Amino acid sequence: MELTTPGVATLRRDLDQTARDAETADVALAASGDGRAFERLYRTHVTRIHSLARRMTGEEHADDLTQDVFVRAWTKLSTFRAEAAFGTWLHRLAVNVILARRTTLGTERGRYDDSEGVLDGVSSRPHAPDLSLDFEEAIGRLPDGAREVFVLHDIEGYRHEEIADLLGIVPGTSKSQLHHARMALRRHLE
Repeated sequence: MELTTPGVATLRRDLDQTARDAETADVALAASGDGRAFERLYRTHVTRIHSLARRMTGEEHADDLTQDVFVRAWTKLSTFRAEAAFGTWLHRLAVNVILARRTTLGTERGRYDDSEGVLDGVSSRPHAPDLSLDFEEAIGRLPDGAREVFVLHDIEGYRHEEIADLLGIVPGTSKSQLHHARMALRRHLE
């Protein structure tokens, strides 16, 4: 409660809570078949899901994977139990769809490449001060396993144990791949 005028009390509601309540209502409506509610959920989350897909698989597959994630979300809405935020549930669903799809895309070519010339094909740091390095491109040139671990750990914030579960590897392999990805990026940036 907030006093806006002497003697007059006004109730203020947390805007974040209002947005969460609206999203929860949209999830319930979408689960019952309301396409407009699902469209609102889509518009809220599509940018983050597309960014995740692009970073994990590359630009050429990101659009299709984003569409696959939302098709899967539509069919799986009845399994959403609201124990976490819808965005968290959707993100985990997206990671699962992307990881499952990578084998059909033929992108699993090994866990990591520790050769010296991993990023030789990426242009070096520009000499002109007005040019900047395309970090997204450098990430895209990492070997698939190293790129996935780098994106999941350093960008998305997953722990090594979670990454190991998602990728079917041991935590030590996740740590090794992350190290190789960071070293390759560091060599490129120097």
